[in-house]
Amino acid sequence: MTESEFAWLCAFLRRRSGLALSAQKRYLAEGRLGAVCRRHALPDLCTLVHRLMAGDRRLETATVAAMMTNETLFFRDSYPFASIRDLVLPTLQSARRAERVLRIWCAAASSGQEPYSIAMLIDEVRPILPGWRFEILATDICDDMVERGRTGLYSQFEVQRGLPTRLLLKHFTRDGERWRLSERIRQLVTFRTHNLLEPCQHLGQFDLILCRNILIYLDRPTRGTVLDALHRQMRPDGFLMLGATETAQGVSDLFEADPNRRGLHRSSIAGARAVRGETVMRPAALSSAPLRARPSVPGSAPRPPLRLVTRTTANG
Repeated sequence: MTESEFAWLCAFLRRRSGLALSAQKRYLAEGRLGAVCRRHALPDLCTLVHRLMAGDRRLETATVAAMMTNETLFFRDSYPFASIRDLVLPTLQSARRAERVLRIWCAAASSGQEPYSIAMLIDEVRPILPGWRFEILATDICDDMVERGRTGLYSQFEVQRGLPTRLLLKHFTRDGERWRLSERIRQLVTFRTHNLLEPCQHLGQFDLILCRNILIYLDRPTRGTVLDALHRQMRPDGFLMLGATETAQGVSDLFEADPNRRGLHRSSIAGARAVRGETVMRPAALSSAPLRARPSVPGSAPRPPLRLVTRTTANG
């Protein structure tokens, strides 16, 4: 693959997926795309690039999928799920008590471990929230990952990564050499193929959006584009959860970060104005009120028994 062909490939990947591939990562492209060549019986990377230049849609999809980093595991990093349990769900529970509907979007969900982790978390509070509807949308750019997520089938290695034995026995059953997630959990999650660089208005508005460990692979302008798009799909009082090393600060003025909870963001003053087109007061400080039901999160300290707490808010 010549320098000009590699430059074209980098531009193609940035245009299609937002991936910022530097010259120092050429070895990564050659390794991953070599597998694409072998799978499609192509003699070399030069042939692959020229087929891409000619508009081979099948190879375009395979190339983008091969370059994606699909690293994921159940309850990854633990802290986001503690924040969802302790802050996000109780806050939204009060704000949506009239609607009784919560919509969550897991962007770049890979093979589904993140949205299913959230579904298992929600399953533990559903008994004390009768009449509520929970909708979790899981999207990914790769069709193969979306199909894998839909099956709810995971290997022994995958269920051992982050998933406590208690939840494995509660929500999974053996299916040959793999483990199948229960229908009760799977029905909470809808999978759909979606590219974060494409319009997403058709997905609707969300109370919580998770877009973790994706921005680090994008260049600065693309990060801004993605954050702007996510803000348009987030309800004015909703939440955005980024990865531990990611922040909207310095990239988009539409969000402000919670200084006490890694990765958690809410709409800023500028973000509120962008949504409503009017001058608004700064959002209230993030509450730390306990969730009415506090399911355990892997890696967190033991929790007291679940109990119902009555809380009065200005929203009635």
